[in-house]
Amino acid sequence: MILTLTINPAIDHTVAADRLVFEDRAYILSSSDSAGGRGINAARVIHSFGGKTLAILTSGGQSGARLEALVRAEGFPVEIAPIRNEIRTNLTITDKQGLTVKLNEAGPALDKRELERLEKITVRQLDNTNWLMLCGSIPPGVPSDFYARLIETARKKKVRTVLDTDGDALQHGIEAKPTVLHANQQEAERLLDAALLTRAHFVDAAQRLHGMGAGSVVLSLGSRGAVGADGKGMLEALPPRVDAVCPIGAGDALAAAFTWAMSNRSTFEDAVRWGVAAGTASAKLPGVSFASLQETEQVYKLVQVRAQQ
Repeated sequence: MILTLTINPAIDHTVAADRLVFEDRAYILSSSDSAGGRGINAARVIHSFGGKTLAILTSGGQSGARLEALVRAEGFPVEIAPIRNEIRTNLTITDKQGLTVKLNEAGPALDKRELERLEKITVRQLDNTNWLMLCGSIPPGVPSDFYARLIETARKKKVRTVLDTDGDALQHGIEAKPTVLHANQQEAERLLDAALLTRAHFVDAAQRLHGMGAGSVVLSLGSRGAVGADGKGMLEALPPRVDAVCPIGAGDALAAAFTWAMSNRSTFEDAVRWGVAAGTASAKLPGVSFASLQETEQVYKLVQVRAQQ
């Protein structure tokens, strides 16, 4: 089973407009709400691919009740860690040309007792899983080494980990030596304090991240695919050209499909290929949507993987 942890979930309010322009009106074509957060998105993809998953998430207030109803409608198992404060709402605006704006709230503060309850729930479920995905930002009041502690606990229980976060949580988490680090270009730039502009920069960044402690690294690069690094070397996965409608969530699809493939005993190279296929196929869909296994398979056939020096 693949366990996903979303400590800072959200209700994702998505608005589709005819166009996004400055200083002129645009018209709303549709709007919708969905359960959001990287771990929830990952569980959604894994479940749709036929994988076994459990999503752990925090929930509180009236917005939390709405979130729980939305996520339970997805059909995969969920375990809730209750908190006192309201769950955040994030806003995504996208237009017909694929231009997207995403505005996220910081999220509710967690007190010590709520955090301890969440950690106990997660640690208890480690006995039932072989992969733990630590997904998304940490909200106010959560120590930046929270993910690092869970990585160390998971290692003792022989559970493999995927770290998918940003900022200080990423800095502390990579030092705890996760099995896999998944980061996008912007997250890697912040961690390494360097601009990544060329293919040589991407390869060097993946190598540096690998050297910082991660067992393997998947650096996702949007329409440019991904660069992977593990103990055997470097690789680049190149997707086919597609008309991207909404890239929001494509990175979550990549991380989920990669982990799903690894849990099915794929090689690292093939898992990166599956991840890039899922991210690319999802970007072709309107709104914050995720490609099915069948849609992903069609793109998988067209993803090219080549070794890098």
